[in-house]
Amino acid sequence: MALITGFERIVQRDEPLAMHTWFQLGGPAEYFAEPDDVDQLIALVKRCHEEGVPVRLLGRGSNVLVRDEGVPGLVLRLSAPAFCKIEVQGRSITAGGGAKLGRVITTAVHRGLAGLEMLIGIPGTLGGALHGNAGTHGGDVGQWTTRATVITHTGEVSQHGHDELVFEYRQSSLDELVILEAGFQLEEEDPRELARRMQKQWIVKKAAQPMGHQCAGCVFKNPRGTSAGESIEEAGLKGTRVGGAVVSDRHANFIVAEPECTSQDVLRLIELVCGQVHDRLGIELERELEVW
Repeated sequence: MALITGFERIVQRDEPLAMHTWFQLGGPAEYFAEPDDVDQLIALVKRCHEEGVPVRLLGRGSNVLVRDEGVPGLVLRLSAPAFCKIEVQGRSITAGGGAKLGRVITTAVHRGLAGLEMLIGIPGTLGGALHGNAGTHGGDVGQWTTRATVITHTGEVSQHGHDELVFEYRQSSLDELVILEAGFQLEEEDPRELARRMQKQWIVKKAAQPMGHQCAGCVFKNPRGTSAGESIEEAGLKGTRVGGAVVSDRHANFIVAEPECTSQDVLRLIELVCGQVHDRLGIELERELEVW
């Protein structure tokens, strides 16, 4: 097929996506590629645009549920070193969109740069964090972002300065296909104090989430004035099950996928939780989880 010609080494057919997501559910990608560098990525995106093939970008898969039937088109993953670089200059950090968010945070902390440490424990890549403006009660990634380089669905590279960036609760203006890299301006602070603060945040966050060996994902955005987990718990839905999908006993905003679970089970449970929380508390839950 014309799409693959010239990209035979990096494009796979019918790649199982379950292994690339936290839920470990769902069908295959029609095409799947992990480009080696930016030029290869741009060429592949342009080819898909020319051929009318839809393209999606997959990070670490912490915020994605793949449907059982799989995903048409091409799924890209930026795992190569070219997309994961992290550079520090003074109070500024520049990092690739494919870099793990946790690694960007620990790099900043070790260099005595404060601001991002409150995000420790949030999974995924930097690009995913920027796209959804990942954050906690202490702040979000957008407040420290000064610039971003993106690639559009047509394969064009575009630069966004600070004045062009808009960050709101769990969303941003960075909705192009690829967030290639971003820059941050942080504050100087004692690395030892930062490390202590980061470690405390890590312990608190991990204690409230499903166990590390469980296949699970965070599902809903927090409603205004409360948290989704507290609302689901107040509605008496902890432990609620549909097939192999279960509302976590540790944190009600997480759904755990047990061995026999399907993506359809998770979707049915999400629908059930939304309906019950609305009926019992009058609260409309909005899904944060992306469904492909």
